[in-house]
Amino acid sequence: GRNVLRMSSGIQIKTKSSAQKSKTCSAESQPKPSAKLNPKTIDPFRAYSQPSSAFAATYARGGIPCRLVHGSVKHKLQWECPPETVPFDPLLLTLAEGLRETKHPYTFVSKEGFKQLLLVEGAAEKVIPLLPRLVPVLKAALAHADDEVFGRGLDALVQLSAVVGPSLNDHLKLLLTNLLKRLMDKNYREEVTTALQKLEHCGGK
Repeated sequence: GRNVLRMSSGIQIKTKSSAQKSKTCSAESQPKPSAKLNPKTIDPFRAYSQPSSAFAATYARGGIPCRLVHGSVKHKLQWECPPETVPFDPLLLTLAEGLRETKHPYTFVSKEGFKQLLLVEGAAEKVIPLLPRLVPVLKAALAHADDEVFGRGLDALVQLSAVVGPSLNDHLKLLLTNLLKRLMDKNYREEVTTALQKLEHCGGK
C-alpha cells in the first residue's frame, strides 16, 4: 500500500510542477494561508445554504490570488501573480459573487479585485463570453437589501459596461428592474441616473 501511495503522490507533484510552468497563473498552486482550516468554512453544502459564504470559503482556501495589504492611509490589493495571467473564468465570477459580502476584508478584495481584473489588457475578449453568467451575479448584488452591496454592484456594472460596451446591451433588461427600483429612492436617484447615463454612453442608444 505504501508504494502505491508514494507513486500517486509522485504523480500529483509532477502534474503540479508542469502546471506551474504554464503561463496562466493558477490559484491552486499558491501556498494556502492556513493548513488548519476550520472544516466548516469549506463544507460545500454550506455554500448553498449561505451563498454569501462561498466567497469567504474560496478566499480562506487560497483560491483568490490577491490579498489585502493594510496601509496607514488606504488599503491596497496585492496580487500573487500578475492579474493578466489569471484565468477570468472563474476568478472574475468569484469576485463578482464577493460583491455581496458584507464583511471586511472580503468587501474590499472583491470590489478592488473585480475593478483591477477588468483593467488588464485584452479584458474585453475575456469578459464577453462570461456575460451570460456574470450578469445574474451582478443582478444579485443590485437586488441586495444592503445599500453598500447595491453600491458595489452598481460600480461594478458601470466598470463592466466601460470594458464591453454594446455587448452588455442584450443583458441589461435583466438588471433594469433593480436599477429602476432604486431610482425611485431619493437617496439613490442621482447615483443611479449617473450610472444609467454611463451605460447608455458605453452601450449606445
